[in-house]
Amino acid sequence: MARVLIVDDNPTNLKLVAYLVRANGYEVDTAGDAPAAQAAIAAHKPQLILMDLQLPGIDGLELTRRLKNEPATSDIKIVAVTAYAMKGDEEKALAAGCDDYVTKPIDTRALPATIAKHIGGGKS
Repeated sequence: MARVLIVDDNPTNLKLVAYLVRANGYEVDTAGDAPAAQAAIAAHKPQLILMDLQLPGIDGLELTRRLKNEPATSDIKIVAVTAYAMKGDEEKALAAGCDDYVTKPIDTRALPATIAKHIGGGKS
């Protein structure tokens, strides 16, 4: 079963997105900041990360750059997730190494399709 890591510093968002992703047949790990995300990746390497860009300390763009520059994690698909969808933000996310870009509030019908596009379906 494909594993998805959700990185978001908002506990409510984390819980809701984790529920949605699990309901679509994926294994889910969660993290509230960059150090927790790095620990989760070391423990169980995910196939895809849903990366909030607004994180305390190391933000999602910097964490994405670090993961994409590290041979052990460069193959993980990363989907940027942000509430601050300003002009140019998608380009910044893609330039940092994100494979896709999703805005909040999360579209509960579109998110599973976005995940499946990158790593295949969850439910069989």
